[in-house]
Parts: sequence; structure tokens; C-alpha cells
Amino acid sequence: MSIVRFENVSLAYGHRPLLDEVSISIEPKQKICLLGKNGEGKSSLMSLLIGASEPDSGSIIFEKGLKVGALPQSLPDADDRSVFDVVADGLAEVGAVLAEYHSLVEVSSSEASDLKRLQDLQEKIESLDGWTFQTKISNMLKRFGLDENQQMKSLSGGWRRRVLLAKSLIDDPDLLLLDEPTNHLDIETIKWLEQRLSEYQGALLFVSHDRAFIKALASNIIELDRGNIASFNGSYSDYLIEKQKMLEDEATQEKLFDKRLSEEEVWIRQGIKARRTRNEGRVRALKALRETRKNRISRQDKVEIKIEEAEKSGKLVVEAQEISHEFSGGRRIIDELNLTVMRGDRIGLIGANGAGKTTLLRILLGQLNPTSGVLKLGSKLEIAYFDQLRGGLDFEGTVFDNVANGHDFVEVNGKPRHVMSYLNDFLFTAERARSPIKALSGGETNRLLLAKLFSKPANVIVMDEPTNDLDVDTLELLEEKLCSFTGTLLLTSHDRDFIDQVVTSTLVFEGQGVVSEYVGGYQDWVRQTGGVMASEAGQSGVVSSPELVNSKDKEIVDTSNKVKPKKMSYKLKLELDQLPKKIDQLEKEIECLSAEIASPGFYQGSHEEVGSVTSRLASAEGELSRALERWMELEDDV
Repeated sequence: MSIVRFENVSLAYGHRPLLDEVSISIEPKQKICLLGKNGEGKSSLMSLLIGASEPDSGSIIFEKGLKVGALPQSLPDADDRSVFDVVADGLAEVGAVLAEYHSLVEVSSSEASDLKRLQDLQEKIESLDGWTFQTKISNMLKRFGLDENQQMKSLSGGWRRRVLLAKSLIDDPDLLLLDEPTNHLDIETIKWLEQRLSEYQGALLFVSHDRAFIKALASNIIELDRGNIASFNGSYSDYLIEKQKMLEDEATQEKLFDKRLSEEEVWIRQGIKARRTRNEGRVRALKALRETRKNRISRQDKVEIKIEEAEKSGKLVVEAQEISHEFSGGRRIIDELNLTVMRGDRIGLIGANGAGKTTLLRILLGQLNPTSGVLKLGSKLEIAYFDQLRGGLDFEGTVFDNVANGHDFVEVNGKPRHVMSYLNDFLFTAERARSPIKALSGGETNRLLLAKLFSKPANVIVMDEPTNDLDVDTLELLEEKLCSFTGTLLLTSHDRDFIDQVVTSTLVFEGQGVVSEYVGGYQDWVRQTGGVMASEAGQSGVVSSPELVNSKDKEIVDTSNKVKPKKMSYKLKLELDQLPKKIDQLEKEIECLSAEIASPGFYQGSHEEVGSVTSRLASAEGELSRALERWMELEDDV
């Protein structure tokens, strides 16, 4: 029994359909990821579900009494409200009463008017059974590690996101809507969010570009593409396989259609024969073909990214000797770091929000002097810097002006190219290129940053959180181009898959100023260390206290404190010795199977052959995951 059902729903802005007679349903407890390129209408569909807008035609049928909660893409205001007041807002009337009562209690006023108001509020709360909700809010805040008296303005972005999630869950919604929930969150907070959402018992519909997050949560995928919705049962990996087959089938059908239309156009140009009575039906059929071709909605173009490489830098890019840095107040974020960055190195920075990743990047670029230590920059450095705070943009200026810098042409691969043509590669129409930046969406602004970044040659690319607001297609294209870049790359990102695909080593902020270097990407670091880093402290310095850790976390903590065996048995030691060889064999097999699936014509084979290879790949990936877990478990016992 579905809790929400769309029946022939249509929605359009101007002449472009966002939804074209769409029919879908959402079932209880489903965890659905909504995919689609920027501008396809994902947020508009969310708006329909929360009742903020109405469809042009069709019906949206909600189960009677259905409660819908929503986590918007934007962060809540950093204002004077307390955490308790914000979360209580999620309870409508009783929440407002509890928030006012809580505020008056905190003030501890002895004025007669305030005491009278407190008495009135108590009576109102009792009539609404509000004390039950008071307990509910307190329990929710404990579960999320939040201090009810903390002001929103004292919290970092990640902690404000936690507050907003608690607010969306406080009324026990049957359907929870999340729009880009991982934006502005660090990796540890994203993992925490995954855990909380996996425990959620209602239906979940979320929009995200974070592939690791999607893989961890989604049981179903729906994709919005040119006004239509396609549903895919199963994991994100299953979706990728099915989607590729769908695109190939669509391309084949369109090719056959265009061939038939071309043949009919040749026939009609033969002249008088086409007007004979016996051929009138064929003429009408040709007109219908023309109309169908006219109405075909072409797939949205992809961003065209070209990285122009400057002359090679010197072999040494940056050398840091015993550098340390402190924030005001004496909090040390980098403690005697020694680091050598050579030409061609590809380094990712991992750490909690506020840990100092951006600060370290600025120090390595020579933009900020460390508190102590020596920094040496190499020669012939041509640096392209992607700033997550968008500091290099003039928000009052147009898209065109921000890239052109007073000129009509940019130089690409040694040749002049008109700025308008260059911007078209990044999906900016002539009209949009003349718009002020402040009118752009988040995705458009990040595409503009990429356009500005790659408009000049570089041999060192530095990217600070480049993945926010980019759709998956653009993200994968960016990965591909960065992987083929032969210069030096430094980047910070909360996107675990992006880090794994792009970097060859990581710098991890482990707390107390310790920054350690590890070979490989995020998953390699997890395998080497277990994946534990310092918790986010943010602007407020709030950290979850031990009593706020959930039961599963407590089990982990308790286990780590147990006395480990002093000596491993011969059988277990033999198993540990054999595991690396098994892991190596599985990784090679997965690499071969993946290459086979990616080869042209793979899906033209028989259904049995395709099914056998894809099935084996899934099985091998599962075996590899179990082998790695077992290897880490036995390593801990050595």
C-alpha cells in the first residue's frame, strides 16, 4: 500500500516540462534516492511533496493522516535562537508553547508578568499533553548530541545541520524528504548521518550527489530525466548497470527512427508520386514522424571540461619544515608538520569541519604565514585555486564579466576563444551568461568557478570542497579530467568516492594538531587505521559527551577496552598470512570484470553472459569486503 502516489502529474516552467504525466508511488519504509542533472526539477518535485506548490495537471494522493518531514538544502540561520527552540518548531502549536516556556525558564525572571505568563503556559502545555513532547525533545537532543541551551549562532554548519535534522524528525514523520543533506558536512558527520537515517523507520526520499552516501542508504533509485521518471529497484550499483543498458537501447531506437525519417524525406522529395491518392497515408505518416522528431526532448548537454596544463613546474612544489599554526585563543591545529610535495603528487586533505584543512592549503600556497616553521615554495608554479567560499567572484558582476576580466576572449590550448562560446561548454546560455552571479543556483555557481579555474593554464591545481552542488555526471567528468592531469593536485573534499578516485595520498587531521600522511585515498586510510579522526568541534567547541553515544557506539567502545589475546593461535595466524594473497586475487578479478563490463559491445552479448559477469562482479566485491574486514579483525589481534 503506497503512502504517496503521483497520477499523471505534469509541471512545467515556460515551455520546458519538468514533469510530463509522471506516475510514481512511494511505499512505506522505502529509502529512495532521487537522481537527475542540475535543473531537471528535483527540488520542484520535493516542493510538490511538501505541499509548497501544485502540479499543472494530474493528482498527488497522500495516505490519510500522512506526516511529512523535510530537511531543506540551505542551512538554518545562525541567530540567537536556542537549539531547543528550533527543534520544538517541528511540533507546530505545542512546539511554539514549549519553546516560549523554555525561554522564560532560562531567563529566570521574577517579574510578575513573566511569572503569570509561565503559569498560563504551564496550563496550556498540560492541556496539550505537552510535557510528553518536552521529554521527547530532550531525548531527541541527547540522541543527536545537542545542547538544548546552545545558541544557533555559536554552532558550526555541521552542528546546525544536526539541529535541522532533529527538527525534521521530532514529529515522527511517515515520509522524510532530504535535499542534498551532505552539503557542508565533514566525513565523520556524514557517517553519523548515515547511521541515524539507516535507523529511521519511515519512508525516505533524498537528493544527493554523494555516491558513497547513496550506496550506504538507497534501496531504490528514481531518476528524473527530461520530464520523465524511471524507477530502478536495488542498489546504486544495480542502477548504474541498468541505466547504461537503457541509454544504449535509447540510442539504438533513436538511430533507427532517424534512419526511417531520413528515408521518408528522400521519398517525399521525389515529387509527383507523393501526391498520388494511394500514397496519401504515407504522407500523413511522414508528417507524424516529423512531429515526433520535433517534440523529442534532447538529453541535456554535459559540461565540457578541458584542463590546460602550463609548463612543468620545478620538481619540488612545496617543502614544509616543522610548521605549526594556532588559531586565536591558542588552539593549535597544526603541530610541527613536515611535508614535501613533489611535482605530480595528488594529495587529499581529510578532517572535520574547522580542523584546519583550508588553513593548511593557504599556508602551502604561501597565502598565510604559519605561526612557526619554515615553508619553501618551488619554482615555475602556475596555481589554479578553487575556493569553496567563492572569494574570487564578484557577485554583483555577470557570469561573462567574471570569466572575461574585461576581455572578449580567453586563451584555450594556445588559441583565442570567445568567452560566450567557452561558457557554453559549462552549460551557460547567452542569456544566463549575462545574469549577475547572485541570481545563480548553487550548481551554476560551482560550474562558473570551474570555468574560471580552467580558463588559465596551470601546473598546480588546488581545490577546496569542489563537489558541493555538482550533479553526478559533472562530478564524474571532473574526476576523469583531474585523473588525466599530469601536474600537482591538492584538494579537500567530504566526498569519499571523489577522494578515492582522484588522489594517491591523504593528509588526515587527527586532532591536537596532529596531521598524518597515508598512502592511498579515503578507503585506504580506513583500512590502515580503522577510520577514526577527531570529532568536529566547529565554532562552538561542542563535542558529543560519552553519555550521548548511541548503544551501537557504546558496544564498539566497550570492545576496544577489552584485553586482547596475548598470543594468536596457529590456525588464525595461518589464516592471516593467506588473506593478503586472497585479497590481491579478488582485486585483480574485480579489475578484469569491471574492464569487461566497461568494454564496448558488452551489453550486446547474450542475456545469460551479461548476467553471469555482473553477478560474479557483485559476488567478488562482497567477498573482497568480507576478506578486508576479516584481515583488519585479525590484524587487531596480533
